[in-house]
Amino acid sequence: MKFAISYSLPFHGADPDRLAGFAQLAEDSGFEAIYVPEHVALSPGTKFGGMELPSTLPYPDPLDCLTFVAAATERILLGTGVLLLPYHHPVGLAKRLATIDHLSKGRMRLLTVGVGSMPTEAQAVGVDFSTRGRRADEAIDVLRLLWESGADGASFDGEFYRFENVCSYPKPLDVVQLPIHVGGSSRAAARRAGARGDGYFPGGALSDDERRSQFELARESAVQAGRDPDALEYTRWASIDLSAEAVEAYAAQGVTRLVVSSSVAEPSEQRDELAAFAARAGL
Repeated sequence: MKFAISYSLPFHGADPDRLAGFAQLAEDSGFEAIYVPEHVALSPGTKFGGMELPSTLPYPDPLDCLTFVAAATERILLGTGVLLLPYHHPVGLAKRLATIDHLSKGRMRLLTVGVGSMPTEAQAVGVDFSTRGRRADEAIDVLRLLWESGADGASFDGEFYRFENVCSYPKPLDVVQLPIHVGGSSRAAARRAGARGDGYFPGGALSDDERRSQFELARESAVQAGRDPDALEYTRWASIDLSAEAVEAYAAQGVTRLVVSSSVAEPSEQRDELAAFAARAGL
């Protein structure tokens, strides 16, 4: 089992010392990766998961934050949970992600993408909300195509993205493609993970039966796409106070990575909490 930790950008904001300190603490504690979330734009009255999000919540750009984290750390992997893929043009995104991976010496390896659930956010960036799933599928294909293409360039002719003889450099460091994990709480997300992703990271608001069904669907979709279902990583949210028995139960479900969140705000308390978790988990 691998263990990662998330950093709440809307709660902690963009304070550079706080972000760098938390990332360094997570690295020193032995966590594999740090994850940050994304919302491109909020509007008054917007609800997420049934809860209204204050429009003044700070959601710093996740990739800029991860670049900053990379400069302040040495080992910890960089993850998004989740990057709203339909709201980014994949040609520019391919270069941004490869650049972060290159500058971090190969640590932009836990990109997790989703399609978003707030129509106002799609409207703000000029995206038809009903097309976001198809856009995400195409964007994943574009990212992979640009990363693996050479000096002759790549061409693409899709429903949303079209280009001819495009070269994108730098490339990801020492790999042909960056891993792309798929997040979400829908069966469409599970199918996308199996058909196109390197991993599945479902949301938290699912029943045990639905969660089990979705992971099975992801594996079935991988088989149908001619891919190895056993190569699909399975990431889940978990409580930072989980026991060794709970970890074993997750592993029995096929989970390969658990992402926890700190339950305290003060750095001294976070240090104690992360140290206690590291001791229990054997980090």
